[in-house]
Amino acid sequence: MSCPMKNTLIVLPGPTGVGKTEFAVALASRLHCDVISCDSRQFYREMRIGTAAPDEEQLSAVRHHFIGFLSVTDYYSVSLFERDVMALLPSLFAVSPVAILTGGSMLYMDAICRGMDDIPDTDPAVRQKYAEMYNAEGIAGLRMALKMVDPAYYAKVDLHNPRRILRALEITASTGRPYSSFLTAPVRERDFRIIRAGLTRERSELYSRIDRRVDRMISEGLGEEAASLVQYRGLNALNTVGYREMFRWFDGEITREQAVILIKRNTRRYARKQLTWWNRDSEINWFDASQTEMMNSWIDSQLEK
Repeated sequence: MSCPMKNTLIVLPGPTGVGKTEFAVALASRLHCDVISCDSRQFYREMRIGTAAPDEEQLSAVRHHFIGFLSVTDYYSVSLFERDVMALLPSLFAVSPVAILTGGSMLYMDAICRGMDDIPDTDPAVRQKYAEMYNAEGIAGLRMALKMVDPAYYAKVDLHNPRRILRALEITASTGRPYSSFLTAPVRERDFRIIRAGLTRERSELYSRIDRRVDRMISEGLGEEAASLVQYRGLNALNTVGYREMFRWFDGEITREQAVILIKRNTRRYARKQLTWWNRDSEINWFDASQTEMMNSWIDSQLEK
């Protein structure tokens, strides 16, 4: 008599445009399980085209979670995502011993696999204060403020990423403690098994797929979608590749053609950043996305253990 399968979360990381959604849907259909989205921009219902959210056919093929469940005006964070996924998983495992987590948001994926520090939510008034500072002074003002209140985090944060700087400033001001003081938690033990199968492609093929996907977004109406969100452009959700470039076109800074070129370039840069991040994780087993049979066999072998 075979032993019952252990509750297992299959984690599928990979750079944007590599084909994670297609593989996840096929795998979930085969294993009769649900898919949890780990793409923080697909959380927002108003950003369907620019985030390449799963289409209606994919959504109807298997049950998805965390797709379009927020508005761009809603506050959400990595720690809230960890809380919500950990609350969801027991109900999924009650139906199937397997669930799939896939997407391109590195911190969100790490939060589920390793746990996040217990960082409290921030005061909305504080968030508004620093949002106004960013609008008035740009990223230079944020950097100066962070250097004054938390030099330790300033020394290691990506100083070109306003979202990270804003988050640190908001937490520091809301709690009275430097943000860096929260970043000390060990990896958390989970009561389910995690297996990681990463998808990759040869770089020129990946870049070609990215370019074709951007062209498809444009033809599907990315410009119109971005235009409908102009009033929210100052929100964190809209500080995203695809929308930023469209807003610059609307402002007359660049042409439409230049915006498309920049979206492709910046998406390729983001894909490289994702790969650099995940290449530090020795627990990820990488597969070329065209080798689906090999990848499926490896996953099956892990589930049988």
